[in-house]
Amino acid sequence: MFSSLMETARNSPFRGPLSPANCEPAIAAPMEQGGMAASVAQGDSCEFGSTKYFALCGLGGILSCGITHTAVVPLDLVKCRLQVDPDKYKNVVNGFKVSVREEGMRGLAKGWAPTFIGYSLQGLCKFGLYEVFKVAYSGMLDEEAAYTYRTGVYLAASASAEFFADIALSPLEAAKVRIQTMPGFASTLREAWPKMVQNEGYGTFYKGLVPLWGRQIPYTMMKFACFEKTLELLYKYVVPKPRDQCSKGEQLVVTFAAGYIAGVFCAIVSHPADTVVSKLNQDKTATVGSIIGKLGWAGVWKGLGPRIVMIGTLTALQWFIYDAVKVWLRMPRPPPAEMPESMRKRLEAEEAAKSK
Repeated sequence: MFSSLMETARNSPFRGPLSPANCEPAIAAPMEQGGMAASVAQGDSCEFGSTKYFALCGLGGILSCGITHTAVVPLDLVKCRLQVDPDKYKNVVNGFKVSVREEGMRGLAKGWAPTFIGYSLQGLCKFGLYEVFKVAYSGMLDEEAAYTYRTGVYLAASASAEFFADIALSPLEAAKVRIQTMPGFASTLREAWPKMVQNEGYGTFYKGLVPLWGRQIPYTMMKFACFEKTLELLYKYVVPKPRDQCSKGEQLVVTFAAGYIAGVFCAIVSHPADTVVSKLNQDKTATVGSIIGKLGWAGVWKGLGPRIVMIGTLTALQWFIYDAVKVWLRMPRPPPAEMPESMRKRLEAEEAAKSK
């Protein structure tokens, strides 16, 4: 059913601005699976919407999420400790001091392995499936509807992708939080994983899945929709020349700026759920209700400051790396959505009729 939907979206000659036009290929390309010829534009390594394109998007997601989340493990460690033990770790600076005093500089890298593996898997699903769902959902609409409701497409595609991404992330996230917030439990993933299985069974790895969805799905919806809209507005009102006249380097700078703005909003909307996830993975007897009751409304916002810095920088770097991978691999990079010509002419005609 899904493959049939993808073929319908790809072969339709009347697709929205989120999908490429079904034009004659600039270069004759090899036949793809099922006998369909790929339409590869001059200079591109693959066709937009092809299996290869989605696979390379997944690779970009692995690199962008795996590298960036691992790079900020020390800050993430302190943030988690602030959330689960605010009496001991007063603030970010104090959290770093206490952590270094007790475990040394090496202790700040605790949890790097589950972070790298978990967020690489999440990035594969998050970015790869986002592109799949964006093409699929926009293909269900006509050209004008796809443009008018493009934000809805971004939101639906990102939420769908994150649903699966969190299933891949949840076991590694649970192990990471145990390593970072339970002194003496384990120092490495190889030590933590069998202990968790032996003591609590495999179900413990998905104990935090529902609150993880509560944290990550709103986060990702904001991340993609806010990024896409911010990018559109930056090129329309801030960047002094059209996107096609900007160099690749200039486009990447705009990508970074849009990513940072999106990241700030991401951190805010997802922070309460992030606090609950940290507490759930620390205490095997806790429930969502008991945690919220204990912490109160103010308590779930503990650690927001460092998380804004972390997530803002993280999101900006993720979009920068993801876009840079597309440039490096010569992948299609469609411009921000523009109003279809048919819609523009119709609106102009309506406006002219009103003024008469």
